[in-house]
Amino acid sequence: MSLQSGPWPAGARERRVRTGGIDLCVAELGDPARPTVLLVHGYPDSKEVWSRVAARLAGRFHVVLYDVRGHGGSTAPKPLRGGFTLEKLTDDFLAVADAVSPRRPVHLVGHDWGSVQGWEFVTVRRTSGRIASFTSMSGPSLDHFGHWIKRRMTRPTPRAVGQLLGQGAKSWYVYMLHTPVLPELAWRGPLGRQWPRILERFEKLPSGRRPAKRGSGARGKSAGTERIEAYPTASLPDDAAHGAWLYRDNIRARLSRPRADAHAHAPVQLITPTGDAFLSERLYDDLERWVPQLVRRTLPAKHWVPRTRPDQLASWISEFVMAHEPDPEPVSDADIVTAIETAGKARRESRARRVRDLVPSGPYGERFGGQLVLVTGAASGIGRATAFAFAESGARIVAVDRDAEGVARTAEMARLIGAPRAWAETVDVGDEQAMEKLAEKVASECGTVDVLVNNAGIGLSGPFLDTTSEDWKKVLDVNLWGVIHGCRIFGGQMAARGQGGHIVNTASASAYQPSRALPAYSTSKAAVLMLSECLRAELAGQGIGVTAVCPGFVNTNIAATARFTGVSAEEEKRRRRRTSRLYGLRNYPPEKVADAVLRAVVRNEAVVPVTPEARGARLLSRFAPRTLRAIARLEPPL
Repeated sequence: MSLQSGPWPAGARERRVRTGGIDLCVAELGDPARPTVLLVHGYPDSKEVWSRVAARLAGRFHVVLYDVRGHGGSTAPKPLRGGFTLEKLTDDFLAVADAVSPRRPVHLVGHDWGSVQGWEFVTVRRTSGRIASFTSMSGPSLDHFGHWIKRRMTRPTPRAVGQLLGQGAKSWYVYMLHTPVLPELAWRGPLGRQWPRILERFEKLPSGRRPAKRGSGARGKSAGTERIEAYPTASLPDDAAHGAWLYRDNIRARLSRPRADAHAHAPVQLITPTGDAFLSERLYDDLERWVPQLVRRTLPAKHWVPRTRPDQLASWISEFVMAHEPDPEPVSDADIVTAIETAGKARRESRARRVRDLVPSGPYGERFGGQLVLVTGAASGIGRATAFAFAESGARIVAVDRDAEGVARTAEMARLIGAPRAWAETVDVGDEQAMEKLAEKVASECGTVDVLVNNAGIGLSGPFLDTTSEDWKKVLDVNLWGVIHGCRIFGGQMAARGQGGHIVNTASASAYQPSRALPAYSTSKAAVLMLSECLRAELAGQGIGVTAVCPGFVNTNIAATARFTGVSAEEEKRRRRRTSRLYGLRNYPPEKVADAVLRAVVRNEAVVPVTPEARGARLLSRFAPRTLRAIARLEPPL
């Protein structure tokens, strides 16, 4: 039956699958001949929680979703007690998998209790061969969880006790759901009515029905149109009341007697939202013990990532599925066996390379793998080092600079270092129209930028009275207007997407350290610092972080290209050489600034002074500003 209403794109189909006296409501999108991706929802959701992710995957895969028994359009067991055990849920999964993909294993994706179920499916023997890969988010294996608790109770070190107490506090709702009758009354009463507002307030999910934007593929390309939103669905009160038995039938039994053989028989991708209010990241510390083939990802988001981060999830799921898509079944025609074997070997080698590429490298690979990062001023210095650091962490790189040859070299090196893809764009960041065209090109070819690094800048030194209006215009066009254009255009795209992001603006220690020799440069960087603080306040509610990085004296070529006003051309060259020599003697490498940039994005830091002198000046500006003013009067030794 065709689905023509709700959140599903055109061509979506619905069928019923019967198993163990239960009718399961199953939705299908995309071409059934393609690899099957099976999405399992959590509590208290129905399959509609996946609608945004499903729309983005449907262009490449056969996407299947089903309402867990007792939820949405699926019927509930009678009696409810004992009807939601993991064994019966496994029966349901196998029935759906056999109905939608009888001859090929499925790629399983689970969120919340869908992930808890998924861990059961991928670790029991009777599903072996039916699962090609498993992507887990916000839901641990109850067996792994049980062993995690036992190990920490057996050796109650301060750290272990702290982890137990921390997760115990996060699991407050589990205790509530074990109480008789009260959860059902709450969900069918005030809690059910207020749930959309609760999600809106604490998880930043939009509530109510509203038109959705066009979906985008894993790389940002259109993959269909999302229809009218229908989440949470009208069945929520009954779904939540029935779903309480997921906890009652399984939690105590499994945590007290966890299986010792709960080893995954398929590759697993673990996506951990760092802002999850219900699950500690420490729950997954020992996961390699149970999963031989594990890829870890982290996402700066709250619990309901299928609703808040569909683009990133679709991208990671697509990459993982394609890396683990099995070879076609062998054919019996003896005349083509050799050709098939040769092609199969090539496919296996190609898949092995893709799997290796999935394993994040660098200290922040779990966080930035596959994300799109745009860096301006990337032809040299801090910009190039920052592009390389993100590339090493598996990010896709867009390198931007006026220096066409230098930025092309940066993109080429980024690919060699580890970027899945890297593009070089020759653009003057001070040119608003050029930046607008760049943004349109990046959005259409690569997708929405996840991390923007506004790094392009030029140096200008000289007394205020010797600095002409043209000098001011040149330095402000790049140092300030370049940042404004980047934040407004690319930041606007981030906000319109509604899935978070991060903006890094390279300011300077000169932003808070006055100097008689740097009036124009310091003014531009002080403006960048204040702009960053204002943007951070404005965009925080949309999940977009903003950081101002203040490097200090770093060994880059900015000194060699800086302009000096009020002096002859010969004297300007001499001062450039002198300044470059001083920076070289200081020899603080740009790679350390790049490390600080990545760390700041991960931690969502507001202002990051990098070098010791930058940190010292920052402290003086706050606690001893007179000292800085006295230092500002000194003539630099040039």
